[in-house]
Amino acid sequence: MVPPMPPRVVSRKEHRISRRQISPNALRTLYRLRDNGFVAYLVGGCVRDLLLGRTPKDFDIATDAVPGQLKRLFRNCRLVGRRFRLAHLHFQDEIIEVSTFRSAAPVEEVEPAGETDDGHRPPRHLKDEDGMVLRDNVFGTPEEDALRRDFTINALAYNIADFSVIDHSTGLVDLEQRLIRPIGDPYVRFTEDPVRMLRAVRFAASHGFVIEPATWEVLCELSPTIARASPARLYEEVLKLFLLGSAGPVFPLLEESGLGPALFPGLGGGGDENGRRRSVVQANLAGLDRLGRNGTPPSAPLCFAALFGPALEEATLARHRDGVPRPQALDAACAVFLEALCRTVSVPGRVGGQLRAILALQPLLQRQPPRRPARMVHRPEFADGLAYLRLAAETSAERRPVLAWWDAFLSGEAAPTGKEAPVAEPPAKRRRRRRRRPRPAAVPAS
Repeated sequence: MVPPMPPRVVSRKEHRISRRQISPNALRTLYRLRDNGFVAYLVGGCVRDLLLGRTPKDFDIATDAVPGQLKRLFRNCRLVGRRFRLAHLHFQDEIIEVSTFRSAAPVEEVEPAGETDDGHRPPRHLKDEDGMVLRDNVFGTPEEDALRRDFTINALAYNIADFSVIDHSTGLVDLEQRLIRPIGDPYVRFTEDPVRMLRAVRFAASHGFVIEPATWEVLCELSPTIARASPARLYEEVLKLFLLGSAGPVFPLLEESGLGPALFPGLGGGGDENGRRRSVVQANLAGLDRLGRNGTPPSAPLCFAALFGPALEEATLARHRDGVPRPQALDAACAVFLEALCRTVSVPGRVGGQLRAILALQPLLQRQPPRRPARMVHRPEFADGLAYLRLAAETSAERRPVLAWWDAFLSGEAAPTGKEAPVAEPPAKRRRRRRRRPRPAAVPAS
């Protein structure tokens, strides 16, 4: 950890952050903490983005109030997390995350994961034998909290007490130079948490920054260790990589660094065929970014279809040529692929099933003229299936006429096939009237 240094404090007149840019819920939280005698900062990526003139996706707060005090102070508070004990404040339209200032433990405790033999409570700061942090819940000062963050540009804080920006490292300088630099030794920082390598690549792609050269060398060296992170956590990080509007620029960085082959072995390898497939994947990811910019954010199944659809279609076609019916060939290809992928990235079964449904729909969409297109439109996988067809048409000339037909059909310009009506809701079934049964004649009283 870098030794503490005098912070650089930028007054309100010297920076561009205005309270009008901050979420009202975050402001109310900051004010309540301040009014109750606590130190409260806006921290992390939201401060970085506000200084860059970007709109933050969320607002995080750090304070010297401990979780129990936060629970008593806010009725809408829910305490979450095992490795990090956090407070989530639930408002009607957003969740504000509040954390207590944390510090790295002064004495590193290196133990294997699991319960201790003596029956005592596990340490609050715990690393495994390779140096990866397993538990980190030691309270500290604002300076210590800033210096334990991943990158200098994420270690900035906005102080609600005097509206100043506080920099305990070189974040403001690196922000001006558009540089991504870890706090401290990059080898140690990436070993403590391998997911930081993915975050570095994501920030470089989404903000147009450059990873500091020495850091890039260490990242490329340690990229195979990304598989040490939790597969469930890597799934969430993969969604952030490809669904937040920078999938196109992030893919080459993953490939060059070695993170891509370590995460997705099916996309690796050389040769002309794999090179052509990677170019198709690159075009698909650029299409995902366009969907997001056009106001239709892609789903997780469509993201995985864009990444792995070309390889799965090739594997399905190879099995089909060997005499396996296409549905069974697709099932087998998807099963083999998902089994291998889930060793590093834990894809939920629901998402895997929707991925298969998107690919299974492609032959039906490409049939000309398609059978019962109006009914096909109401299938749950149709929207993602058509979106995948649209991505594929960018690199496949033979799919463009098919896409044009569907666009015309959905706009009402194409003639429906056969006696089928254009796209419409199925008519309600006519209810049959039930005949009343005649009541049995009353038996006269004797």
